[in-house]
Amino acid sequence: MAKTKTIRKKKKVIKQVSTGRAYIQATFNNTLVTLTDQNGDVLGWASAGMVGFKGPKKATPYAASQVVKRAVESVAATGLKEVNVFVRGIGGGRESAIRSLNGNGLQVLSVKDVTPIPHNGCRPPKRRRV
Repeated sequence: MAKTKTIRKKKKVIKQVSTGRAYIQATFNNTLVTLTDQNGDVLGWASAGMVGFKGPKKATPYAASQVVKRAVESVAATGLKEVNVFVRGIGGGRESAIRSLNGNGLQVLSVKDVTPIPHNGCRPPKRRRV
């Protein structure tokens, strides 16, 4: 008879966090929301594609509000109450994502724009000829 070995997974420990950070990446093609604790350890995240939007609908303000709703639901067990928001990008979901953070039961303490700005970095692509 062959012996079978059963592997038991370690039970996941859910951290209790009251204040954290919300990172919103709003591009022209998608909106991503990541909720972390104060150290930056990820508690939960969501994106427009994960919620079910496809194509150009992923970058809309409505999609951003749905993404925030899903992200807040994923961290409900941690007891997150207050967040400092860090926004990156210039997509359509920027403003509505911040508003819906407030609307979904999280208190927004501060909003900081961390969009990277090139100091004349890469050479731009050549002009389109149509």
